[in-house]
Amino acid sequence: MTSYQLSAKEDMVEKFLDAAARGDMSQVSILLSHVPSLINQTGYSGWTALMLAARNGHSHVVEKLLSHGCDKFIVNSSSQTAYDVAKFWGHKHIANLLCQTDDGCRRVLQGSDISPQENYFSRETLDRLSGKRTDKAWLEAKQREPDTVYLIFSNLSPMVSTSQEDDGAAVESKLCRFRYEAVKDLLQKPATVLIFLGVEKRKNPSPSSPEEGIREAPAWFAFSTDEDAADLVKRCREKNCSFPKMPNRDLLKLNEEEAGIVAQARSVLAWHGRYSFCPTCGSSTKLEDGGHKRSCLNSECRSLKGVHNTCYPRVDPVVIMLVIHPDGNQCLLGRKKVFPAGMFSCLAGFVEPGETIEDAVRREVEEESGVKVGPVQYVSCQPWPMPSNLMFGCLAVAISTDIKVDENEIEEAQWFTRQQVIDSLFRGASPAFNIPPRQTIAHQLIRHWIGINANL
Repeated sequence: MTSYQLSAKEDMVEKFLDAAARGDMSQVSILLSHVPSLINQTGYSGWTALMLAARNGHSHVVEKLLSHGCDKFIVNSSSQTAYDVAKFWGHKHIANLLCQTDDGCRRVLQGSDISPQENYFSRETLDRLSGKRTDKAWLEAKQREPDTVYLIFSNLSPMVSTSQEDDGAAVESKLCRFRYEAVKDLLQKPATVLIFLGVEKRKNPSPSSPEEGIREAPAWFAFSTDEDAADLVKRCREKNCSFPKMPNRDLLKLNEEEAGIVAQARSVLAWHGRYSFCPTCGSSTKLEDGGHKRSCLNSECRSLKGVHNTCYPRVDPVVIMLVIHPDGNQCLLGRKKVFPAGMFSCLAGFVEPGETIEDAVRREVEEESGVKVGPVQYVSCQPWPMPSNLMFGCLAVAISTDIKVDENEIEEAQWFTRQQVIDSLFRGASPAFNIPPRQTIAHQLIRHWIGINANL
């Protein structure tokens, strides 16, 4: 009796999967109405009805299964979701259907609880209000308001206060915030460069305090000055104040909210430091638009005629990529001589003029490691204010595996197994192998690969 019941169940599953593969909507609907538990049943190699419908381009069946609440994050024996199957076979309309979730399309191996990736320096806690940058009267009024916040930069580093543990080790840095009365003398100096960052983003005001919703949110400004750094520190009431000496390391100690503000401020101030003179004719320039534009003072300059984007802050695009071995279970990481002992990271390089992100990934990987790359997939990006980069994070699948490093770029590159990477991530760094800190997009790309199906 038990054997007969098992055979009947297996036969029902086979009919259901076959109907989905053929696009027989009527049969799929009938079987689901009688046996709802068929929805996520698997057949050969772990394929579900959703995967089979996606494989054969039956969008109407896919919609039916989705409406019945099927699990679209189930993976087959090849670690593919229904989305992977649809994308591989070129059924873009079905892939789009499978991506329509609140959190976007998440391709996962185990479970569906991986949260969307947010990179350090990426959080926007200020409303930039770019439309207000040309309103000089509004900006001047904002500068004098008592709750306006000012950040002081010296040599492109913001003044911060650092909390410490009992043993003296630094724990976290916090931006030193100043009010207008404390810095107004610095703002009047000719060498000061002032930029408007935006106003604080406000949550919905409480009904019990309507006046809170009426008052405008505090504005934030940042400025750089050539005043002596030691004298500037004396202006702050906080303890342990300083200007970071090693931005690539010290700025990673800020919390995510303040790191995003620094990314904007530092990048724009760095641009001002490089564009004091017009790149077109060499004349002096003046600040405009709340510090987000420089205009040439030479009235005959070509930059004042037509469209010239050199008068706006620059962003330098960089590709950073985790290269995956054809077997899907190894990744390629390299190290530079300046890295701490044992640290390996993703390969990276600048995007050249007239080059796509994908082509830049392929070129840089081959130049640095000798490995050739096929498919490239964009994952996420990260502002990197060192001084003003935007890093495009990608996964890339290798089509060759022999390594021959360009010793001018990196000193070593290796294939690391998934288990080696997991051990480094979750069991702590070893003297022989460790990865960059969590604030870097390299770290997040590696984590992303561990958590998803790496077969692009």
